[in-house]
Amino acid sequence: MWLAWIGGIAAVAGLVGWAVWQRRVQRRRVDRAIECEKAKQLFRRRREHLEAHCLARASALGTPRGLIWADCDFGDEVAFARDRQTGHLQAFVAVTIRFEAEPGGGMEEVEAVGRLRAATAVFHFDGHDWHTNGRIVFNLTPHETIRRFRREIEPVDLL
Repeated sequence: MWLAWIGGIAAVAGLVGWAVWQRRVQRRRVDRAIECEKAKQLFRRRREHLEAHCLARASALGTPRGLIWADCDFGDEVAFARDRQTGHLQAFVAVTIRFEAEPGGGMEEVEAVGRLRAATAVFHFDGHDWHTNGRIVFNLTPHETIRRFRREIEPVDLL
């Protein structure tokens, strides 16, 4: 008789625990959706500043060697993803870049130097603000970049 009571109490406790856990999971999803929407709005408001900062940082890195960043056009395409380790959001923006040969850099005679290059600029959200270290992923669109680094990041659908 006591075993039936204990089993019943354990079953009820298990159901209550499961229900509480499900509620927390749902609350976490809602909180993340709100965070994503706020981050997306902040990105839109600060985008021009972030793009200028990204260009300055990327051109200061000195890559590719022997080339000068002549022009960088940021496109409309933006894709968002979440870092699998930190949970922080990242924004990936399509860019078109044009380089010029650095005088004395050994690239003056290379015909391909002036060709436009498609790439993706990377921005990251630390929970409070957007930042960039000037990272540019060449030859990939924002969505291709997310697919390429799918082990480190996961796409976030922000409509």
